[in-house]
Amino acid sequence: MDHAGRVGFERKNQIISDVSIDPDVNKRWFKRLYPLIREQRTSFLITSFCGIAGLTIQVSVPMVIREAIDNPLTKGSGKISSYAWVLVAMAVAAFLLRYTYRFLLFRSAYRIETQLRSLIYKHLTKLSFSFFDRIASGEVISRANSDIRSIQLLLAFGPLAMLSLLSFFLALIFMLSIHPPLTFVTISCMPFVYFLAQKMRDKVFPLSWVTQGRMADLAMVVDENINGSRIVKSFAAEKKQIELLAKMAQRLRWSSTSLIDSRARFNPLIEALPRLGMASVLMYGGWLSINEKISIGALIAFSSYVIIISVPFRMLGFVLLQAQRAAASSLRIFEILDEEPAISNKPSASKITSPLGSLSFRNVSFSYPNGNNPLILEDFNLEVAAGETVALVGRTGCGKSTIARLLPRFYDVTSGSILLDGTDIRDLLVEDLRTHINVIPDEPFLFSESIRNNIAFAYPNAKEEEVFAAAKAAQADDFIKDLNLGYEEVVGERGYTLSGGQRQRIVIARTLLANPKILVLDDSTSSIDVETEFLIHASLKKLLQDRTTLVIAHRLSTIALADRVVLIDSGKVKAEGTHDYLLANSPEYESILASGVMSETE
Repeated sequence: MDHAGRVGFERKNQIISDVSIDPDVNKRWFKRLYPLIREQRTSFLITSFCGIAGLTIQVSVPMVIREAIDNPLTKGSGKISSYAWVLVAMAVAAFLLRYTYRFLLFRSAYRIETQLRSLIYKHLTKLSFSFFDRIASGEVISRANSDIRSIQLLLAFGPLAMLSLLSFFLALIFMLSIHPPLTFVTISCMPFVYFLAQKMRDKVFPLSWVTQGRMADLAMVVDENINGSRIVKSFAAEKKQIELLAKMAQRLRWSSTSLIDSRARFNPLIEALPRLGMASVLMYGGWLSINEKISIGALIAFSSYVIIISVPFRMLGFVLLQAQRAAASSLRIFEILDEEPAISNKPSASKITSPLGSLSFRNVSFSYPNGNNPLILEDFNLEVAAGETVALVGRTGCGKSTIARLLPRFYDVTSGSILLDGTDIRDLLVEDLRTHINVIPDEPFLFSESIRNNIAFAYPNAKEEEVFAAAKAAQADDFIKDLNLGYEEVVGERGYTLSGGQRQRIVIARTLLANPKILVLDDSTSSIDVETEFLIHASLKKLLQDRTTLVIAHRLSTIALADRVVLIDSGKVKAEGTHDYLLANSPEYESILASGVMSETE
């Protein structure tokens, strides 16, 4: 999607409101969804009026037929053509009302589905990294798609079932007006239908919950195998992954089959019981008609009403099943929407205006959440002056990359504090903090869009000249121009149509265009050849002026960018100084450079 398309998409979706679900977790699932449903109340009111009016006309048809048979045909009074024209008019009116009803109903259901999906995505953008550390992307995708679709189906077909239930009561009133004893004989089986429906609900709900969960498990396996296809193929693990997928599919098949089995046991009985009423009508009603206790027209009308009252029972099984699936799905969706972000703004959080860029780590300790994880940093202390470039060096697991994740508050410190220009970063607006602190990661990520949009991701309104300048500074301009479409070339998923070095250069260009005051280079030139790295470093030296920079160093050439080198060991500062000073005074620093085992990630 180009920039103009993205802007148009955003404008189009401004109609999506900020209404959310009810936050009270003690309420039943439907009551929690009610704020979204209430927002469509105008459509639902019109829908209800049209539905009830159309239903009234439909239920009145057998009475008109009764009069047409009993008067012109049996008694010879009146014209049959008059009744025919009345039936035609009723058919046209019923068509228009039912069309309006269905159109507005399904449109409202799809709007609520869209609103729910937008709410989930909006909330996911607020959730912290700790949430994504413990939940698989396939699980999230499943909840945002199949689970929401289950709710949409209920919202679309549930009102239809309610209208059919209303038709039952209207038909019952007309039947009672014709012959009360025959009516009671017809509906004598209804209590058994209610009993079976309750039994079916108790069986279906747990099976629906299990089935939805296993659908998510299957989606997760597929998602991981698609995203990790290169790893699977590189280890020739296709057979093992196919077996894993087959196992997940088998588990889904078992729960789905059990769900179908429950429906197969109850649905035929629920639908068949009202047909016993039809048999009763034919037997008892026929006897009444023979003995001239009811007219032939009344018997035919009665038979039509038996068909009408059987419709709710044909829909009952489907709607009950869909209600149980929607209930299970809504609980899975609420698990996401009820998740509180671990990182959030304080009510008193202040904006960042014209930051100088000085950093101070004071007695910082940190361990990753979601378990009894060991401390990565322990009483870590470091002062970085505004505009200074500091290289962080250490062995695997010492905490270098963790420092990069703490600065923009991807995680919060366990204890201690990090200060920006003397202010605790937890007292600053997260959005401002991440605007002024950018991290160039060691694993570059690109979106499946044009190279221009990838570079301008953080600055969509950037002029072409600015995009070109950032690409040139990152030494990406030459290879981009060699592509068929140049800057409009659309890269494949995660940018895998480009080499690792090319992806890293585009990521560097993206960060340079954002122009942050504080820059963190997390081994950002690891996949680039020495010659290209030299050119990038030459550009970076100019760009790093008046910019505070932390360089997580894994190459001697990268360390050369720094004004000062900090040696980290076991989550603490072991030594610091210039490269020459540490090389002369720190045997451990000399050992790390000699061994070449400086870590890529912590």
